[in-house]
Amino acid sequence: MTVIDRQAPLLTARALRKSFGRTDALRGVDLDVFPGEAVAVMGPSGSGKSTLLHCLAGVLVPDAGTVTFRGTSLGDLDERLRSRLRLTEFGFVFQFGQLLPDLTALENVTIPLLLAGVKRSKAEVTARSWLDRFELGEKSGQTPGAMSGGEAQRVAVARALVAEPEVIFADEPTGALDSLAAETVLTAMLEQVKQLGATLVIITHDPRTASYADREVMVRDGRITAGGAVGQSRSGVDPEPAARPEEVGASTPGRQLRSQDEQR
Repeated sequence: MTVIDRQAPLLTARALRKSFGRTDALRGVDLDVFPGEAVAVMGPSGSGKSTLLHCLAGVLVPDAGTVTFRGTSLGDLDERLRSRLRLTEFGFVFQFGQLLPDLTALENVTIPLLLAGVKRSKAEVTARSWLDRFELGEKSGQTPGAMSGGEAQRVAVARALVAEPEVIFADEPTGALDSLAAETVLTAMLEQVKQLGATLVIITHDPRTASYADREVMVRDGRITAGGAVGQSRSGVDPEPAARPEEVGASTPGRQLRSQDEQR
């Protein structure tokens, strides 16, 4: 179990609302996520948990309320800066991996680095090291269709972590796997996330998956019913003022991408 410093949330949501037509997916959600913790967001299908993840990650813009990352409101950022965050500070793992089927494991894992401007030779070296961490070095030349479901999902996790993001969002990452493969993927993912000192937000309806997290948050009918916002810091001091939007673009993007000019 990780010891969490609750003095300053890394990611916060306040009074989030999001509707799709007449369907209210989120109905005033408050949530604090702290640096280095693993949070499992649980709930039945249609509860709003995936919508919450997409709002936290800046993929969806809420109809009302705010999401802040390092004190900066994502609503104050234009799409270019939000895309930059998703590329360098956020990593994503999806239920079915969403690997490109015609690319090899190595090529799939290099994609985030290449998009960030890293030279191909350096990106491939880094990608190979991440495949090795997940015991997939021998699979580097295979396409997803030639791998088992568990192997392909570990490739997807390696792709999410290769740029060493600060937050990893995992949406039902083991939902399509059998129990043995799911345990292998979860154990490997948690181990590497903890080694990075990164933060994990995992969406799941499975109590066994949630048990791997440091904290569980329950979502039902678009509302958090347990484990959401922690509120004021332990010291009772109000959080620091929000950073200016341009400071997000100037912040250190993905630990491996700090000096892109040196990598080019």
